Amino acid sequence: MLLAIDVGNTNITVGVFKGKEIVNTFRLTTKQSRTSDEYAIHLSGMLLQNGIRFQDIKDVIISSVVPNVMHSLGSAIIKYFNLVPIVVEAGIKTGIKVVTENPRQIGADRIVDAAGACGIYGGPVIVIDFGTATTYDLIDKDGAFLAGITAPGIRISAKALWEDAAKLPEIEIKKPESILAKETISSMQAGLVYGQIGQTEYIIRKIKEEANMDEPIKVVATGGLGSIIAPETDAIDVYDPNLTLSGMRLIYEKQNRK
Repeated sequence: MLLAIDVGNTNITVGVFKGKEIVNTFRLTTKQSRTSDEYAIHLSGMLLQNGIRFQDIKDVIISSVVPNVMHSLGSAIIKYFNLVPIVVEAGIKTGIKVVTENPRQIGADRIVDAAGACGIYGGPVIVIDFGTATTYDLIDKDGAFLAGITAPGIRISAKALWEDAAKLPEIEIKKPESILAKETISSMQAGLVYGQIGQTEYIIRKIKEEANMDEPIKVVATGGLGSIIAPETDAIDVYDPNLTLSGMRLIYEKQNRK
């Protein structure tokens, strides 16, 4: 089995693959103060809860946008799984060629999303990840990463509302019954959700307009809050909650691993 670990700014998402099939997923909050032993306890506990032992894991791949957790997490994999993990970083085979001005500035999360979208759905494709930030990336039919747009994520926007406006409460992020809100909570929900839908549709339209490609461009979305946005717009063709993990599996398969 392959263990794929995606370290994001908010959560660490873990997927277990048996061949090409993802058999389990679970999440940890991203805390930089964990020791390698603590990571091992959390990982082993969640694996055992799903009937998977350390010994069942034959390889590990990690994608991270939080460098400070990597030493402890990597040490936990080496110490307890007796495996040296593959880390998605510069120099690794991904199938994605970054042709932006500074390729090293493109995060590992965006590369694995691009690999997943191209490998599963084909290019050209716009990949949207509704995470801590909302990212929009354009990849052509040959797997070239052409451009990326970064916007505040829905949770960042929500947090700004209730932290910077004294009378606004902390709320659940969900689509309200109507955009015609009649009280504070649903008015905030309407602004956040419909505002994100509007942003999404406009950015997709502008990307397609300026890219001016001959082939139709697919739009694939992922990320936790994408499940709220994707059903509300025809601009998104596919919502795939496991796109990042699937991209990591595809990148793993490209490595000359003995």
